[in-house]
Amino acid sequence: MLRKSDHRRRVDHGDRTVNAPAARSCLFSLISLFGSFGIIALVVGPADVKAQEAEPRSYSNTPIGLNFLIAGYVYAQGKLAFDPNLSIADAKFHSSTGLLAYVRSFDFAGQSAKFDVIVPGSSFDAKGLVNGQPREREMAGLGDPRFRFSFNLFGAPALSAKDFASYQQDLIVGVSFQVSAPLGQYDNSKLLNLGNNHWSFKPELGFSKAWGPWTFEIAPA
Repeated sequence: MLRKSDHRRRVDHGDRTVNAPAARSCLFSLISLFGSFGIIALVVGPADVKAQEAEPRSYSNTPIGLNFLIAGYVYAQGKLAFDPNLSIADAKFHSSTGLLAYVRSFDFAGQSAKFDVIVPGSSFDAKGLVNGQPREREMAGLGDPRFRFSFNLFGAPALSAKDFASYQQDLIVGVSFQVSAPLGQYDNSKLLNLGNNHWSFKPELGFSKAWGPWTFEIAPA
């Protein structure tokens, strides 16, 4: 049985190995991208896991008073790499993750702002050798929900859908605050879980600059 230790697990996709929480972050990035365009999306295909939490167009302007309902699906498979001191080898996983998200845009101090909620649900199966013996871990349930409030400080005035048609972006400065609640599936006797069993908080400052048809965005860590 794969049991808990103080070592963080990692996910290996091809020749890249990243921390497992980063695998979940790509799902959040996907949702944020779709939310920027205000569409209902269904995504099917292998997940592109990256060791970052970059969210395309996080600090863009959006017409106020809009509600977005987003659905998504991601399938992923790969290898799990553990600390060499642990007697765990040849660990592989398959996961299917679906999610629902709600996004609301509104006026905050004359600038555009958004509030979003994301609730993921996953089915996860991992197999490997522990002390030379085959072991398997199967789990299904909800992951930790994420709540985020983001608002622009400069360059993204709160506009109605009608007025937004004539808006041209220059420089946008914004901030966001994200909270992840420990409400997902968690078993403290197991090493692999869908939830993290702790609160997490992430404040962020972001900049977005438009140059002709190009838009450049930076969010210092």
